[in-house]
Amino acid sequence: MTTQGPQKRLLGSLNSTATPHLGLATNQTGPWCLHVSIPDGLFLSLGLVSLVENVLVVIAITKNRNLHSPMYYFICCLALSDLMVSVSIMLETAIILLLEAGVLVARAALVQQLDNLIDVLICGSMVSSLCFLGIIAIDRYISIFYALRYHSIVTLPRARRAVVGIWMVSIVSSTLFITYYKHTAVLLCLITFFLAMLALMAILYAHMLTRACQHAQGIAQLHKRQRAIRQGFCLKGAATLTILLGIFFLCWGPFFLHLLLIVLCPQHPTCSCIFKNFNLFLILIILSSIVDPLIYAFRSQELRMTLKEVLLCSW
Repeated sequence: MTTQGPQKRLLGSLNSTATPHLGLATNQTGPWCLHVSIPDGLFLSLGLVSLVENVLVVIAITKNRNLHSPMYYFICCLALSDLMVSVSIMLETAIILLLEAGVLVARAALVQQLDNLIDVLICGSMVSSLCFLGIIAIDRYISIFYALRYHSIVTLPRARRAVVGIWMVSIVSSTLFITYYKHTAVLLCLITFFLAMLALMAILYAHMLTRACQHAQGIAQLHKRQRAIRQGFCLKGAATLTILLGIFFLCWGPFFLHLLLIVLCPQHPTCSCIFKNFNLFLILIILSSIVDPLIYAFRSQELRMTLKEVLLCSW
């Protein structure tokens, strides 16, 4: 967050227009370069939608004691991470608008400290969101491949320790990231972390799909309708897997592509053109925090029923 214009905003240390110390090209793009302008109102509106969605998820899981299980703890923490993304971006956008309008006057040192604080919050929430997406995949994998031992493997104490560990790692890593963002090694660590989460989710969900298809084949053989049932089930599962991983890659991939290009080609005109769309990549991350509740939370019938009760009681 800076007072120098809307382009220099969240995680401005990674924005090409705000990072001359990295040697990024700032004026080397030609007229062919497509720059998608993102209005501040879009950050506020999408952030508000994400905020409402994830608050509802947290309230529903907290209210219903039947949802106090490891799986829903992880979903609740994912909602909290996405909520932090929304609140941080909305707060940062509001402060930028107040500073530009002259309503809020602050010294440069105070603005820089506030900028660092918001950057730590948003970076920490990004790391924790990716971690909880990964741990949800692991939880579902164990529930399928070790169904009989699931409750002895994934216990509440272990789940709580995993949650605490993820939050601690997220806070420490985000603080180190904001402190040492000038170093290439930090960017490479973040890129590697994203690729590891993507690979983990792809492998686990693909393996789960394979097991589900085998199970469907067994059922189909019992009913002597092997081909139709198996193909229909596997196609539906493959479509679900494609949507899940596709949304994950579409929402998070461009941001980490931005980091990778900072390392690989900071001076190339094509890379510089991509750098100019940094705000668009942030919008995609906000969209991820909007989609996550739809994929991981609202598909639960019991959670939907609890949410319905909460909304009816509020009226």
